[in-house]
Amino acid sequence: MGSNYMITISILLIAIRLCTTQSATGREDGPGVFDYIVVGSGSAGAVVANRLSEDPKVRVLLLESGGEPLFHTDKPVTASIEQFTRQNWNYLMEKQENFGLGLVDGIMGYPRGRVLGGTTVINYMIHIRGNKADYNRWANLGNPGWSYDEVLPYFRKSEDSTVKIVDEEYRNHGGLLTVSDVPYRTKSSHVFVKACEQAGYPYVDYNGKNQLGVSYVQGALRRGRRCSAEKAFIRPARKRLNLQIRLNSHVAKVLIDSETKRAYGVEYLHGKDRHVVNSSIEVILSAGAFHSPQILMLSGIGPRDHLADLGVPLIQDLPVGKKLYDHLTFLGLAFTVNKPIVGNFHQTFSLPSLFEFVLYGTGPMTSLGGVEALAYFKTNVTNYLEEYPDMELIFVGGGLHTDYGLIYRRMFRLSDQSYYAFFKPLEKKYAYTILPMALHPKSYGYMKLRSKNPLDPPLFYGNYFTDPNNDDVKTFIGAIRESQRIMRTPAFQEYKAEQVKTQIPGCEGYEFDSDVYWECAIRHITSTLHHQIQTCKMGPPSDPEAVVDARLRVYGIERLRVIDTSVIPTTISAHVSAVGYMVGERGSDMIKEDYRTFLRKV
Repeated sequence: MGSNYMITISILLIAIRLCTTQSATGREDGPGVFDYIVVGSGSAGAVVANRLSEDPKVRVLLLESGGEPLFHTDKPVTASIEQFTRQNWNYLMEKQENFGLGLVDGIMGYPRGRVLGGTTVINYMIHIRGNKADYNRWANLGNPGWSYDEVLPYFRKSEDSTVKIVDEEYRNHGGLLTVSDVPYRTKSSHVFVKACEQAGYPYVDYNGKNQLGVSYVQGALRRGRRCSAEKAFIRPARKRLNLQIRLNSHVAKVLIDSETKRAYGVEYLHGKDRHVVNSSIEVILSAGAFHSPQILMLSGIGPRDHLADLGVPLIQDLPVGKKLYDHLTFLGLAFTVNKPIVGNFHQTFSLPSLFEFVLYGTGPMTSLGGVEALAYFKTNVTNYLEEYPDMELIFVGGGLHTDYGLIYRRMFRLSDQSYYAFFKPLEKKYAYTILPMALHPKSYGYMKLRSKNPLDPPLFYGNYFTDPNNDDVKTFIGAIRESQRIMRTPAFQEYKAEQVKTQIPGCEGYEFDSDVYWECAIRHITSTLHHQIQTCKMGPPSDPEAVVDARLRVYGIERLRVIDTSVIPTTISAHVSAVGYMVGERGSDMIKEDYRTFLRKV
């Protein structure tokens, strides 16, 4: 706890100070008419802006609420710190009964990127496409063009893979988005992979032919540094004369002719001023699962009763925001070992580690916030026949205790009582964590407008663990049992792996390791992994929940599309930034195809 500890604290304080003081600069251009207006610069919006501006004959305007990325976002290991900067909207969900009981005020945080590059600038960079059954389900729901065979070329188009163990026919080299192995791995990650193999898991390229199995994590990294949507897709396009980017420009609504129901521009806020800009072909909302539905509702497109309650004139009655699915993880699955095979906080944030990262793009600072390996399996709670995972195990060579309570516990909004009882005793031990993530929850929430003010955060209602058969909780318990089985393999027992048996505060009345104990623990310290989807669902005209059609056009409104993760129509076996890139690529091609039709009509 000597000089290394002081160096660590100094680096963190400098990083946080820089986060809050660096100002954003944007390029402000004069008024005019653009062919396309793209709202939002995250994984999908950055792709759309890049691909549309490839044609020098069209003018593209990209509007982003935030500013330029802060310089330190390049360091993967500081992903958690980025959530405490001006790059995060810092939303909160509404308090829910019997959930989040071990969190501050019982309320879970909803991080979301407010920066050029969107959430890809503040996320954990984990790159996962999902399972082929995900996309075949999309197509089977009445969405032609979205089967696995049809979307795979778009995943490949974006990608420049440097991953060593891959299914080559499923991967690509030379795309704009670099996907790579993480240069740094603790010994505990090798033990986890070996233990999973001993437990019967094959080693797989989870972005290849098969997903069920174990693998080291693949990240959106370029030479050990974060490869965000801004770095991959926006930087290469910024010198194009036909692409204009306006930062710190928050879209208030889409401008729609109430008689023709045709979108013709947007109104946005820049500082204290309101601006109007027109489009001659289309407006594309790529503002994400929170802001695309918010903008639609502020524009008069949404549930009739909700808009009437707020006094928003109705233009099109659609179920915007009516469903919100999410991925949760349980934070309390920790295991001790008897040797220092796990991550070391002081070593990670030491000067030698910093120099190694700066000079070579290697070392502990390339770690994806501690995430090192993944395993996919199917629990006995599932009721579908496909060989299709419903649970992901995320291996962390450390845990919420690793940083001595400085950042991680605040990021997850853990209460002092939860942290000091369960995690603080681990600060002096060697411990690893498995974060189970339920891929296909049956519970879903919804979102609404808080007011007509576009700067007011929406209202988010998670409704977690409310499915009538309690299957979501049972799935997590199944993941806990599987993690215990992996712990008992020879690979981990060589290091005397043992589950932490400290009881979660509030659950002391239940027998440890009983199902009722785990349900209590899950309802206390479970948190989102920021994969919200389906708030502008894609579906056929017969689907009463659909907001956009299979070509991502908003029903009943001409020249308006939503192209981002809000359109995802089913739960998905993926971390959604990779899916956002694919949706952006697929949507861009759809726009180009329709543009050729538009030109023929003109």
